[in-house]
Amino acid sequence: MQEERRLAVLRAIVEDYVSTEEPVGSKALVERHHLNVSPATIRNDMAALEEEGYLHQPHTSAGRVPTDKGYRLFVDRLSTVKPTTQAERRAIAGFLEGAVDLDDVVNRSVRLLAQLTRQVAVVQYPTLSRSTVRHIEVVALTPVRLLLVLILSSGRVEQRLVELDADISDDELATLRSRINLAATGEVIADAASALDALVHGLDGAPEATSPTVAVVETLVEAMSDHRSDERVAVGGTSNLARFGDSFETSVRPLLEALEEQVVLLKLLGEATAGGAVTVRIGAEGPFENLASTSVVATGYGPDDALAALGIVGPTRMDYPGTMAAVRAVARYVSRILDES
Repeated sequence: MQEERRLAVLRAIVEDYVSTEEPVGSKALVERHHLNVSPATIRNDMAALEEEGYLHQPHTSAGRVPTDKGYRLFVDRLSTVKPTTQAERRAIAGFLEGAVDLDDVVNRSVRLLAQLTRQVAVVQYPTLSRSTVRHIEVVALTPVRLLLVLILSSGRVEQRLVELDADISDDELATLRSRINLAATGEVIADAASALDALVHGLDGAPEATSPTVAVVETLVEAMSDHRSDERVAVGGTSNLARFGDSFETSVRPLLEALEEQVVLLKLLGEATAGGAVTVRIGAEGPFENLASTSVVATGYGPDDALAALGIVGPTRMDYPGTMAAVRAVARYVSRILDES
């Protein structure tokens, strides 16, 4: 009973401190929360929580604020991630479903996350290596010029032009289109590239340099090995850091500097996790010592396995239940859009 009561006190302090941005005293807890115990008991519980490292008293006469350890216990004891309301779900769906391509999906997602959480949102572009080939289209623009369209499970679309040394007939084009789709569709990028390469080198004798199959396959393999987007992230909501002006030097300045480095942001997001699991790293649990006043809430997204990660970064004083719910909800909708696109 005592442990449950102290957890209730800690939970109330976290909620009040996030809401008011002021140290929380026992009198405020009695007035705002129905803890059904005396102020003296609450004071004793607060003293015990402070002794155990869950709370900190900034000044002798002030109330308490949560420590990183306190936030960690608060997050770990959340029984479930707070569900989004029907209105929130409608708003998320309406905002994201108008996206026209992958760039639009990513940009809309980062803006939406920043609006929902009032934090800095970070969305990693889907990594090429985890994608599978959904379809390859080959279109004849002229008898000697082909347009190749490579469509991946991540929603990424690569387009390439191929110049041929000789005309290609409609029948030859249809056969070529069928062969490359049969070899590559449904395969992970690395396996698709190998299958296409085998398709060329499996021809009788040495392939001719003018062969349309050779030209198309070489171009597709080059497109599949293009890792330009694997290290790309989109960032939104930087202006939300203005809310934390009272902790500019300790929290805001280091984070502003980190937002300039994409490699740092990718490390902050961590490895993308599948299955809807939301990862919360608080303060010093993160990979960078100078960001010890920053928390990260992130999850993976993708129609099947996690293709990349998205989440938010911000000072440790944040609404963890609401933020976790928003991150999970946006990831689910992005995954669904990529699956349906």
